[in-house]
Amino acid sequence: MRFNVFGTEYVIVYNGQLYNTKELRETLKKNGFIFKGYSDTEVLLKSFIHYGENVCKYLNGIFGFAIWNSKNEELFIARDQFGIKPLYYSKFENNLIFASEIKSILAFPNFKPILDKTGINELFGVGPAHSPGCTPFKGIFELEPANYMIINKNGLYKKEYWHLETKPHEDDFDTTCEKIRFLIKDSVERQLISDVPLGTLLSGGLDSSIITAIAANYYKKEFGEKINTFSVDYKDQEKNFVKNDFQPDLDNKYIELMVEKFRY
Repeated sequence: MRFNVFGTEYVIVYNGQLYNTKELRETLKKNGFIFKGYSDTEVLLKSFIHYGENVCKYLNGIFGFAIWNSKNEELFIARDQFGIKPLYYSKFENNLIFASEIKSILAFPNFKPILDKTGINELFGVGPAHSPGCTPFKGIFELEPANYMIINKNGLYKKEYWHLETKPHEDDFDTTCEKIRFLIKDSVERQLISDVPLGTLLSGGLDSSIITAIAANYYKKEFGEKINTFSVDYKDQEKNFVKNDFQPDLDNKYIELMVEKFRY
């Protein structure tokens, strides 16, 4: 997407989804921005024009994106807080190459893949974990989660814009339950906004059952519709299943209970 404002052309490439598009759009409208469509890409680009390099502090979602400022000849690249969306880059022959997959960088003309000893050791020794920013290839780096980069004629500047903080837990039991309930419900419902059909993977466990319950209630309230659930079973599972203290029963009966409860 391209956008011109005050003689400056901005160009964005973007992989991800914003969960607070509506709130951002309203804020931007109050600050004089006009929208041509309804995509979160347009909202993200205009949010960057408004907030500048602090934009990531206002984003709720998963993303990897790059924005080119033609007037300043400056490139801004950022990745979401937990690194859900991948983003790789390499400096090669006076070029900066970036992509959401390493194979795209390897496809760059004359770029030769050379394995990195440390990266390979991490891949086989502690994989899939690895040192922040490392990859199995020399000269190819991963932009760390919650980081952004600015690239211009002065070079490359990288900064962490967010980090997870630990604080003493001082709430009582009821307040704790209410806060957790709100956070989970808000997180799930924000991710149900989509222009394609959605469904849940229902295993019968606690986490998938909570997500399915919230999603089913939301779909019924907002759209008057049912949400599709998908479950996986294995051949001869009942015959081969061995119960233990961790899992005393098969998943199937819990899946059936959930389907019956939220079939509507």
